[in-house]
Amino acid sequence: MADIKKIHIGPAKCAVDLGDGSERGEYVNQDYILQVLGRPHRCINLMYCYYPLDKEWPGRISEVMKDANVSFQWDYPYDDYFTYKGGLGGTTDDEPFTYMRDVRRHGQDVALTLTIDPAVSDEHLIAIAKDLRPFGRMLLRINHEATGNWFSFNKRCSYQEVADFYVRFHKIIKEYAPNVSTILCIGGIESDDSEEISKEKEFTEAVRATDIWSVDKYISLHFGWPYDVAEKGGGAYTVENAGHVFEMTKRSYERFKFLCGGVDKPMVMSELNADGDVVGPFEQANIIAEFCGKVKSEKAEWLKAFTFYQFRDRGRLGLEIEDPNNSEVGIPQPEMAVYKKIIHDEYFYPVIEETGKTQFPAKLRWGSFEDSEGIAVPIHFDCNPTFCEVTFEEELNLMMEINGKWFYKSPKAKTIDLMSAFYEKPLTGECDLTLKIFAPPASGENDPEQGENWDTDYYSTIEKMPNIRVRFEPVALKK
Repeated sequence: MADIKKIHIGPAKCAVDLGDGSERGEYVNQDYILQVLGRPHRCINLMYCYYPLDKEWPGRISEVMKDANVSFQWDYPYDDYFTYKGGLGGTTDDEPFTYMRDVRRHGQDVALTLTIDPAVSDEHLIAIAKDLRPFGRMLLRINHEATGNWFSFNKRCSYQEVADFYVRFHKIIKEYAPNVSTILCIGGIESDDSEEISKEKEFTEAVRATDIWSVDKYISLHFGWPYDVAEKGGGAYTVENAGHVFEMTKRSYERFKFLCGGVDKPMVMSELNADGDVVGPFEQANIIAEFCGKVKSEKAEWLKAFTFYQFRDRGRLGLEIEDPNNSEVGIPQPEMAVYKKIIHDEYFYPVIEETGKTQFPAKLRWGSFEDSEGIAVPIHFDCNPTFCEVTFEEELNLMMEINGKWFYKSPKAKTIDLMSAFYEKPLTGECDLTLKIFAPPASGENDPEQGENWDTDYYSTIEKMPNIRVRFEPVALKK
């Protein structure tokens, strides 16, 4: 029997998350994203809203009021995100839960961005917490960009009331879904001559209460989209430079830490991009490369993760632009190739280490993309293969990696062709590789019947060695 090793996947120096769907684009399934990018992300960010006290609820507001005279994206009575169908009296058989399951079965964690009416009762918030508990070590970003003035929750409440609501919801999450970590996303330090974060007095308690600190930073942004066109001398847009955004983000982290008496917490950027509407597609790619290059060269250990906004966009804020003729088709942008290089760089890539030997049957633990235990099966290659595939007799839900490329196997799939791992990165000679295997939950949810720590860890067992077929020449050729 092959010398099977136990392995552990741990955090990157700076993790990478990805936005998938928002007011500007529809959700793209994880099978497609994995095939395009070649690796899973730490988290996939989904953006939803919850305004159950409004008469238009639960319809998406831009569809309910499609004939309204609106000249700005956020001029509707509530935020124009897809609507959260759970909560008090709701269901988990609809969005966002269908997408959350897709994300988790593909070995990624969920980052749920949720804008909420601060007027809802504790009963609503408790119901949401109970909705989220089965989804493992997920992240919850509550009422993001909370020091702004565009979202409905800011129009309905004072900044102090928004901050107090955040603390109230955070405490409920800690009681009813302790596996969920909260993200406070506010303005941070916003100018060179400022020492305080935006609305510091109002949000200090929230900064101290939250699990994770965050800022959203667009190095350029056409915020008037889609109601005007960004042109020289016209349109609603902003532009910065990558170095300045980096420094402002770092200063925000330092101020958050100061407000907590030196206590450190994870710092993330929950939205990051440059808008092609402002800088064009080629400079957009260059700017993101410059920013991530600075994170790496500065060894910015204070920045734990950033979320690229987003995969497919109806404007120019995506790795793909949505085809106006068919919303299910994306047009790759120059930023796509740059982004693929970034996420495969060792600085932004998870650390996978061998932790000992094992044998079949092998028990695997899925905690999160930053803390899970799998197995590694050694494979010898004489040269670049002509055929490479793996076949499982068991109905397992697996994420697998070989030669730097990741593959998904659903429970019903039996054979996975691994050859695409050798197209962009062919072997140049004889070598030994390992097929790394992890087992996230097939349903996308953790199982309460697994007992203690069920909401943070999920266990699977692979009973026997899969059949691995590797060949180094064609079956037949006629010359």
